[in-house]
Amino acid sequence: MTRTTSEMRCSRWAVALWLAIVLSGTGCFVDSTDGHPVEREPEFRGDLAAIKERGTLRILVPHRWEAARFPRSGPTLDDERSLAELYARKLEVRARFIPIQSRNGLISALLAGRGDIIAANLTATEERRLLVDFTVPVDVVREQIVARADDENVITSPEDLIGRTIAVRRSSSFWNTVQDLKSRYPGIVIETVPDDVDTENLIDQVARGLRDLTVADSNLIRACREYRDDVRAAIDVSANRPIAWAIRHNSPELLEHLNRFLTSHELEQRDNRLDRADLAGIKERRVLRVLTVNSAATYFLWRGRLMGFEYELMQQFAESEDLQLEMIVPPSQDLLVPWLEEGRGDVISASFYATDNELPDSLVFARPYGRVDQVIVVRSGENAPEVPLDLTGRTIAVHRNSPYWQTLEILQSMGIRFGIRAVPDDMQLEEIIARVAEGEYDLTLASSHIVDIELTWRDDIKKGLAVREEIPLSWVVRADNPQLKTALDRFIKTEYRGLFYNVIHERYFTDRRRIRNRVAVRQNLEGQLSPYDEIVRKYAEEYGFDWRMIVAQMYEESAFDPGALSFAGARGLMQVLPRTARELGFEDLEDPETSIQAGIEYMAWVRDRFEEDLRVRDRMWFTLAAYNAGTGHVRDARRLAGNMNLDRDVWFGNVEEAMLLLSRPQFARSAAHGYCRCHEPVDYVRSIRERYNAYIEIAPTTMVADNRKRFSAH
Repeated sequence: MTRTTSEMRCSRWAVALWLAIVLSGTGCFVDSTDGHPVEREPEFRGDLAAIKERGTLRILVPHRWEAARFPRSGPTLDDERSLAELYARKLEVRARFIPIQSRNGLISALLAGRGDIIAANLTATEERRLLVDFTVPVDVVREQIVARADDENVITSPEDLIGRTIAVRRSSSFWNTVQDLKSRYPGIVIETVPDDVDTENLIDQVARGLRDLTVADSNLIRACREYRDDVRAAIDVSANRPIAWAIRHNSPELLEHLNRFLTSHELEQRDNRLDRADLAGIKERRVLRVLTVNSAATYFLWRGRLMGFEYELMQQFAESEDLQLEMIVPPSQDLLVPWLEEGRGDVISASFYATDNELPDSLVFARPYGRVDQVIVVRSGENAPEVPLDLTGRTIAVHRNSPYWQTLEILQSMGIRFGIRAVPDDMQLEEIIARVAEGEYDLTLASSHIVDIELTWRDDIKKGLAVREEIPLSWVVRADNPQLKTALDRFIKTEYRGLFYNVIHERYFTDRRRIRNRVAVRQNLEGQLSPYDEIVRKYAEEYGFDWRMIVAQMYEESAFDPGALSFAGARGLMQVLPRTARELGFEDLEDPETSIQAGIEYMAWVRDRFEEDLRVRDRMWFTLAAYNAGTGHVRDARRLAGNMNLDRDVWFGNVEEAMLLLSRPQFARSAAHGYCRCHEPVDYVRSIRERYNAYIEIAPTTMVADNRKRFSAH
């Protein structure tokens, strides 16, 4: 029977409408984290001209407060956001990211006019093409079966999947793939998993033996293999599939303009894995590749945000040259120099001393961007050495192959009698300092900027004698890249000790600890714990928390100071990041009730990142640690605990012990979220527990809401 154009169009939209309902899960948009509707994004379905007139490009993305993983080797799955921001700049409009709680709701939100494009690692399937238009690919992937690395059952073809169980989400693009496999090989078992279990968690569950197999895109598996070796891609189960951006069918001008932009961007990309180009060539590729280390002074992930003094300084330089920044962390610090020589990066930014570093002739230092001293570190309760002779009879713990060892040998050659203790090569300087504080080591020698970072959070150490002063820190470039060196020198000459420099220097190296009057907890007649007890009770009960625990946490966060501001930019009584607050629908974090409500809502969201069948107390400790450091670092610690035969479901004495190891390079390299200054969350949880136990004595009765009430992201 011949169908008319009108009938075909109606049929297409009927299918599209049915798919939209299926993909959205419900007919309404409930995107607040507690399941209640938040203020909706006004509906707007204009094409390119209307977007330009509006002045904002709204980019729909999956709701996430943290980076998926720590970027080590250039582009990551998060780079679609950077690319979308670049496109907005080309349009001369503001980029506004609209977070959607569930990936299933992205297309529904787009069709409803709540956003203009979807940039979310979305596979352009035929079913989705009925609903939306897709751009040219931003990537091409293959769907692959994921198995444990030590799986003894070899999988070389689909027939080998007979009798195996593949775990996938019904809402994912993998569902149709495994259904097709099962139709051809009925012996395959498909396990449906909840929609709130993301693919990376499924991969982790396969690695731990909790699930047999799963399916993932090849780019995700490749990214996971950067930091873990306990899983592998067994076989491809699809041909190449495009990852693309989605827009509404009624936006042909936007689609054409986007395709031109993405095509141009793709063609301009160069294989820059080995590229020794000077600044002119770097500008052609439009990416500055920075070789660095994953540490507190350089580059790290904290509460889902990329941070670090060197990172922010380099980011400012890249922006001044209209370049994108790509941070590259070699597996070992010893590889920084050879990788720069080979052309794997353009500049080293890793707190290099510009004096006694023996650089090869092929490399040169740029203009110094800072100066540090080498200082003796001593426990706070002791008299600090003030002159070299005060070191007589003491023992100083340092790495043997370090500039500190060389400095101490020079002091010994001057007749000063003290001992030098060699520490393990894999021990981070922060851990050496911690052992000094604990009394295990007598003294250590460290760069003053590292000690300054430690002093922003701890008071059990102090600086002593400056053994060596005014050591310049410099970036390193290739000698045959004079344009880049000139640009770096000019940038430092302009910025050094200027407003931007001083702001970020203060952020990382100035002691910003709040001066707290730590008096003994005293009981009063009303059992008052804080000036905000009633507000805390109200929201703690709503979200199923013990209000006394929240008050203990609030004291640890802000000492009950509504105007508190952290080095990372967190504000208010509960120290919520403004970005997180905005996504929750809050603005004024200095208002006590706003800050408390935002903090408790975020706490509840964090709690839901952990299994409901955990012991109640351990789930609480995991939640607190994740609130402080980010859920990613806690997940890394739990995985490491399992590998160490510790209990990954118990915090004290188990996961906390594993978490402390994430500051060591050999463990940070294998962690999805990289280096963690994790003594902070460990101390944070312990302090809150101690204060909570004291509060129980003051306010022994409490009303705790039904803990089954969940802060759901479904």
